[in-house]
Order: sequence, then structure tokens, then C-alpha cells
Amino acid sequence: MLCGASFSLQRRLQPAIFVLLATTPAALAQTYADNIPLDHPAIHYSTGPFDNPVARLQSQLESGKHLDFAEAGPGYLPSLLQHLGVNIDSQALVFSKTSFQSQKISPRNPRAIYFADDVAIGYVRGGDVLELAALDSAQGIVFYTLAAVKTDRPRLTRREDCLKCHQGPATLGVPGIFVGSVYPGPSGLPERSGAIITDHRTSFADRWGGWYVNALRGEQPDRANAVAPDPEEPQKLEILPSLFKTFNPTGYLSAVSDIVALMTFEHQTQMTNLMIRLAWQSRIGNSQPQLDALVDYMLFTDEVPLKEPIRGVSTFTESFPKRGPRDRQGRSLRDFDLQTRLFRYPLSYMIYSPSFDALPEPIRVRIYQRISARGSRAVMEILRDTKPGLPSNFSH
Repeated sequence: MLCGASFSLQRRLQPAIFVLLATTPAALAQTYADNIPLDHPAIHYSTGPFDNPVARLQSQLESGKHLDFAEAGPGYLPSLLQHLGVNIDSQALVFSKTSFQSQKISPRNPRAIYFADDVAIGYVRGGDVLELAALDSAQGIVFYTLAAVKTDRPRLTRREDCLKCHQGPATLGVPGIFVGSVYPGPSGLPERSGAIITDHRTSFADRWGGWYVNALRGEQPDRANAVAPDPEEPQKLEILPSLFKTFNPTGYLSAVSDIVALMTFEHQTQMTNLMIRLAWQSRIGNSQPQLDALVDYMLFTDEVPLKEPIRGVSTFTESFPKRGPRDRQGRSLRDFDLQTRLFRYPLSYMIYSPSFDALPEPIRVRIYQRISARGSRAVMEILRDTKPGLPSNFSH
């Protein structure tokens, strides 16, 4: 979610220091840790300095760079995606009212999410602003908005008010992003007690409530493309394919909400939050619990296996792996499996992120040691060919 999910999240006990956010024990999802103070002298979240794609684009706008405006369509969105290197085929559509622009969101007017490794953009047809979340190598996720109306000097404005929902249980206590699953009513208004945060550890049955999902996925039921029409039974969903059939895509850049893009974004959100949490903890004190959690997650230790193959409906499945890098055998951590799991080689592609490289060297060395001990031979070979700065003793 971007800039303000309006639902509450339940907390349930889990071993060690974490609290599981879920409605059932099987719905393995986000873990909880206390908020790290934004004004901590080792953090300085409000004052920066900032180095992220949106901050750099704003500097370019101030120096004369131009954003094109589509008069009869989505305004600045196409130009913004182009400048930030975000592909249209990453589009996923969420119709639950879980944004500060919730009054304009509904099953007939979903919010579109687009993403790359270091930025995500939210678009609401007829909305007041475009919502942006940028990954800053030092400051974590930083939020911005861009007014939807045409102006002579468009400006990307920082929005710390987004942290009301984007720093807390859903984000490991740091400024972050997440994918939520709810039980939406006919208008998209969520039933609060059933809201969870999802990622690759969450069963299909608990994913994507309030989202549209286009895919071939066999008999793997989920919460997508459905509403709970009876307020007396707010968690009893009815599949309503007519919702998507009657959705008018005019004003959107694509008419589909691709399952592979959404699953990739799910993985990326929590990987991002774990990296931020570990970086901030290393700056202020103990990092051991977060280091272990990050390694488990990036190795897909608790990934829920696919019961049947899935297939997306956009070009995302082809375009995402092309971002590379590839080893001498032509393999990449971005290669999809989609038969029994999301990725073919179980190590997160976010290891190439500047945020990972910005972790203190002793922390990275310890992470590499754990990957070396637990990763597959293929993962080790890919890393040796594609990841600069590996320890000299890195081996399988």
C-alpha cells in the first residue's frame, strides 16, 4: 500500500520478540517490532539528506526537466513512470478503500500500483494526487505526492503524514510499504478485523482481499476479485467476476492486474522493510534478530509452495527478468519459476539494491556467511558472477 492504508491490523503472539499479524495461524505474514524513533540522532529521518529516485527527479525538475501531461487521460502518470524507470506492465489494481484517497476508490474505480526496485507509484483515476514511495539507501522509504492537476512547475512534495500508517506493525517499525489483504464490502470498505499484511510466506487463501487479480492459477483459491455483500457476514466473500467485466479501464494505462507482478511486489515490500530495519538497528544498537530474519526471508525459507502453476497476463513475466544481472550461464535471480514457487533461484534480487550495499560491511559479511552456508549451488554461482564486493572467502 502507498500513502495511508486506513484499516487496523491485529496482533497475535509469536515466539521470540515478534508478533504475527494474521487472522489465522496458517496466514503467515508480517512480523512486528517496536517503532524506531524518527528523530533518533543516528537516523535524522526528517532532515535527510535524501538520495532516492524521486528526490533526484525533483532536483531535475528544479533544473528545468519537463514532465509531460496527458490531458485526456492519466495526467503526469505516463511521464512520471518513464522518468523513474517503471514499467506499465507492473500494474496491479486494488479496489479496497485503504488509502487517504479512499473516497474515490471502489471496485469500479480501483487504485493502480506500479513499481520498480526502488520506487512505487499509486494512481487513482480522478484523484487529487499521485502517490510515490521511494527507497532511499540511508533513510528507507520516503513518501511524496505530485498534484494531479497540470501546473507550470510540477513539484514532488515530501509527505511525512503517510507515516501514520506506513510506520508501525505493517512495516517492522520503520518507514516502509506493504501489501494488505482485507474483506471488502460492495463499495470496497474493508471489514477491519480481517486485515492482514501479506508476502511470499502467506497462503493463497489469505491473499489479495480487495485486489483484482488476472491470472491462470488453477484451483488455488484466494480473496481476490470478491466482496462480502452481507454486512451480517463481513468475512463471507462472493466471487463477482462481473466486477472486473464492468470495470471501465478508460484512464488507466493497462486493463489488467497481473498476478506475477503483484506477487513480486509482495515479496519486495517486506524485503525492503527488513533491510531498512536492519540498517537502522545497526546504526543505533543490536541487529542480531533482524539479521537472522532478513536472511530467512531473502532465502525464501518459509515461502508457501504453489499447489499448481500460475501464469500472468501481462508482459511482466518477460520484462522483469530482463533487468538482470545474469551470470556466465545466463541465469538471474530475477528468473521466475511459477511452477512450484515464485522464483527459480531462491535468493532475493533485492540483494542488488543500494540499500543492501549501504549496510555496514560487518553486517553484510555476516549475511554472506549465512547465505554461503544455506544457499543452493546455483545461487552461489550466480552471486559470484554478478555481485561485486563479495568476501574473498565466499563459497558454497
